[in-house]
Amino acid sequence: MFHSNTQHMIDYWRGKSGLAGAPARAAIDPTEFARLAPQALMLGRGAAGVYPVRLAGGLVCDLHRRDLRGVNFMAMVAERGRFDLQTALETARRRPEPIVAEITAVTGESALDLELFLAPLAARAGSPERFLGLYQPLSLVSRLEDAAVAELHVRAIHGVGPANEETHRLRLATLDGRRVA
Repeated sequence: MFHSNTQHMIDYWRGKSGLAGAPARAAIDPTEFARLAPQALMLGRGAAGVYPVRLAGGLVCDLHRRDLRGVNFMAMVAERGRFDLQTALETARRRPEPIVAEITAVTGESALDLELFLAPLAARAGSPERFLGLYQPLSLVSRLEDAAVAELHVRAIHGVGPANEETHRLRLATLDGRRVA
């Protein structure tokens, strides 16, 4: 179960995607999630392993204490979790489905747990080349004591689309004394 704001963004993305897969970038209207806009971001997709920040809300920039436009998002992720996050993004892009990563945002002396929602967006029909995102803090931002987030540590990544939902498992049953599935 995710934070209500993260779930709101999942529902928003699903409402825009319909049966066509990833919604077009043009279909996303930030006024439809205005109260979450400070936490929102948009990533591009460049050469292998490069995901430049295209847009970042005020809270996202404040946490990092800088303008993030043009910064490779993966460079902000600790090396240990970078490959897993990149793999999850590419999988989300191919399916297309959102992901939610459990992240610890680390400064020199303190840390903040957050959910990072990322969902593919198509630049044109059938071509997901962007990601809509949301930083959802799970504890008080004041814990960072005005220090800049230096690195994002990935703790876990969850796919939230139908392909990731648990399937029903077969159970053994008996019929007239014989075992059947």
